[in-house]
Amino acid sequence: MKIIALAAASAAALLAAAPALAQSAQQAAVSASATQPKQYGSWGVDLTARDTSVKPGDSFFDYASGGWYKTAVIPADQPSLSVGYDVFNLSQAQLRDVIETSARNPNSESAQKIAAVYNGFMDEARIEQLDDKPLQPDLARIRAVSSKEQLAELMGRTQGAFGGSMFGAYVDPDAKDPTQYAFILSQGGLGLPDRDYYLTEPFKEKKAAYRDYAARTLKMVGWPNAEKAANDILAMEMRIAEASWPIAERRDPDKTYNPMTAAELKAMAPAFPWDAWMRGAGVANVQKVVVNEKSAFPKIAQIYADTPLETLKAWEALQTVDQASPYLSRRFVDNRFAFRGTALQGLEENRPRWKRATTLVDTSIGEAVGQEYVKKYFPPESKRKMEELVANLKLAMAERIKGLQWMSPETKTQALDKLDKMRVRVGYPNKWREYSGLKVDAADLYGSKERSNAFEWAYHTGKLGQPVDLEEWYMTPQTVNAYSDGSRNVIVFPAAILQAPYFDPKADMAVNYGAIGGVIGHEISHGFDDQGRKIDATGAVRDWWTAEDARRFEAQAAGFGRQYDGYEPVPGMHINGKLTMGENIADLAGVLIALDAYHASLGGRPAPVIDGLTGDQRFFLAFAQAWRGKYRPDSVKQQVASDPHSPDRFRVIGPLRNVDAWYAAWNVPASAKYYLKPEERTRIW
Repeated sequence: MKIIALAAASAAALLAAAPALAQSAQQAAVSASATQPKQYGSWGVDLTARDTSVKPGDSFFDYASGGWYKTAVIPADQPSLSVGYDVFNLSQAQLRDVIETSARNPNSESAQKIAAVYNGFMDEARIEQLDDKPLQPDLARIRAVSSKEQLAELMGRTQGAFGGSMFGAYVDPDAKDPTQYAFILSQGGLGLPDRDYYLTEPFKEKKAAYRDYAARTLKMVGWPNAEKAANDILAMEMRIAEASWPIAERRDPDKTYNPMTAAELKAMAPAFPWDAWMRGAGVANVQKVVVNEKSAFPKIAQIYADTPLETLKAWEALQTVDQASPYLSRRFVDNRFAFRGTALQGLEENRPRWKRATTLVDTSIGEAVGQEYVKKYFPPESKRKMEELVANLKLAMAERIKGLQWMSPETKTQALDKLDKMRVRVGYPNKWREYSGLKVDAADLYGSKERSNAFEWAYHTGKLGQPVDLEEWYMTPQTVNAYSDGSRNVIVFPAAILQAPYFDPKADMAVNYGAIGGVIGHEISHGFDDQGRKIDATGAVRDWWTAEDARRFEAQAAGFGRQYDGYEPVPGMHINGKLTMGENIADLAGVLIALDAYHASLGGRPAPVIDGLTGDQRFFLAFAQAWRGKYRPDSVKQQVASDPHSPDRFRVIGPLRNVDAWYAAWNVPASAKYYLKPEERTRIW
């Protein structure tokens, strides 16, 4: 599944202490101004954000947003300041309004659950009084383990509870038979964001901070020999990191599709107690599994077998406390934030408690609150106009495919068939999730979260043996993001992203095509990028290109990747062109497809000139300002190491220097810093 990554904030990162919320004025209705999209100029672009002292060809990012960048101050509780974060914060205020309305008047089962989750998190006095009492039963289970088989069973149980495992698991459509669900296993066992944090020099300090965090956390819960245990945990995770696949290798759907029977899994990685793990995970009857990183499994299994039981138990305790800390007293929240917020991301403050409470509601009963969200904040006009935009972008993509010089007629036929069958989802799902089986209690925050975890795991494992639900969404309507799902051949645009400056029904057409149009084109093109070409119109993993088409595509892609290899977002760290290949290609395709669609929308009429700017100039400014962002250095480092998306600056510069129309719109001379000769420009789409 491809995600465009706009608001750089995961649920795990977002939940981490802040002041309690009183039951009076602070819980009053959210102000109307806080829930309304910001107005960007008179026609959709903030002209005051530009730095016109910078020539467009020397850095279009700075030309479009440099004035803003010079004075922008990243809030103390955010890793970045960006358009994506602005819209995310707007959606959070809107969501808070919806949630607190339900909390004040819980007149339905859904409203009662929303109120229970939100009020439970906001009741800081009760949480402080309980301190670590909710955690103790989980720690007692770990302490009681007397064998590695018992621990493997406990690790399996953590798929729906607090805790960690040497291997991850999820349920998704089978890559070779997308009409059926598959039980998929992946490498695990790491407490840091990615293997590079253990193995590369730029993250040496982060690794040391993790060891200190491990020791500090284990001491907090009275774990014996905490300092030694922390050292032993790090040593074990170093071995796991060495055995793990790099993230760039995990993008390939051919390499990561390794189906086998449960018996074959046990024979491939015999050093791990698979029967016990599956029993704990509640999937003892699963007969077929799909293994992602096949060569890593026997190595990680052997590491498990080689590691003393006491080290494994200490590791499990650390994972459990780390995941549970956001729902415990302030000392646990602050301890976790000092590592995951400050040491890893450079954050100065934790997010306000109401924001973390909102995130918890979103991740626990997201579609229940989503139904209320779209009623209030997603007008029918936005849905209608967005669907028109997507239809126009699909037409533009079809014309691009038909005109390609490097693609054979045979492959074009299949590409057009895939595009025609690509489903589009805008705003919210046609069918809503049901949460009646989930028990939540405002007086039991910790228990509510654990039951929510178990509820989600049961929901997903319950799909096994069932036909794939083509209407299911992977994001809630209030998510500021978008994605393409190759297995279902669908692209999805949640309601929350369809707000200014990404999308405004009243804005200039050039702006909507440049901003949200670029996002739409990005998602459409994922079906045809370096990995999308390996998934056919039905969603099955099958390379439907001719060998010659693939060769020509890969030659262009390799040159494009080398461009990104040369970009250095922070000193000493370059973008990984291989890791970011699919997203970079999609960014370039998004610009080209959206520009074609904009031109087609004019119906042969010349675009008006507004504030001295042509239609194409307004289009490119809107595209660039949609990626306006300023990031803390630690946040950029984490992104470069583990994110398939390039940093925002190069999501502007990288694609545009390969677009002929951009050169023409801004009269970019050959002397410009980012000028590319026409024959050196990537011409995939």
